[in-house]
Amino acid sequence: MASARETILWRIRHATRDVPESERPEDVAVERGYRHEDEASREEIVERFAENVAEYEATVRRVSTGELPGAIEEILARRGVKRLVIPPYLPKEWVPEGIETLRDAARPRLTNEELDTSDGVLTGCALGIAQTGTIVLDAGRAQGRRALTLLPDYHLCVVREDQIVGLVPEAFVKLEETVKTEGRAVTFISGPSATSDIELDRVEGVHGPRTLEVLIAG
Repeated sequence: MASARETILWRIRHATRDVPESERPEDVAVERGYRHEDEASREEIVERFAENVAEYEATVRRVSTGELPGAIEEILARRGVKRLVIPPYLPKEWVPEGIETLRDAARPRLTNEELDTSDGVLTGCALGIAQTGTIVLDAGRAQGRRALTLLPDYHLCVVREDQIVGLVPEAFVKLEETVKTEGRAVTFISGPSATSDIELDRVEGVHGPRTLEVLIAG
């Protein structure tokens, strides 16, 4: 009796039996008929992003750039945040006074226990995708390493309006150089962490923050 591995390999060979051995993927042109750019207005794209993020049970609020520091302070105070994880290069004006900041750095890094027992994390982002209501992190400035947004139970994320693109293909074009030249990890976030067990009961906070709040600044 064939093993599962042998069966899978046989199916692959059978499906590709008409492909010449010398052929390489780059030799065959692939038709990409999907939309590459969103033709909607900037305001419509931003509004769609806000609506789709909220569909994932995240809290979304739009503020002006000048209102941003005050909005951050108000949100953290309302939630009772006392110990806040801060990634490298987070703008100083974003951090309210009177909060203990846990600043991550190359040396020393915050431990997993420090991240897990914090009250939350405040970050920026790389991109927002209106089509899917997705926030993209690429470990760049004001974001930090992936663990910072996986272990704390609460994530407050700032998305600038000029970081929001309409479609997924637009996001991949913008991320291409980051991945190819720098090899940074890229994380796609669509709402708070949630999964379902075998009984289809929803469980939150398993693979990331249980609560996600988003401030759209523009």
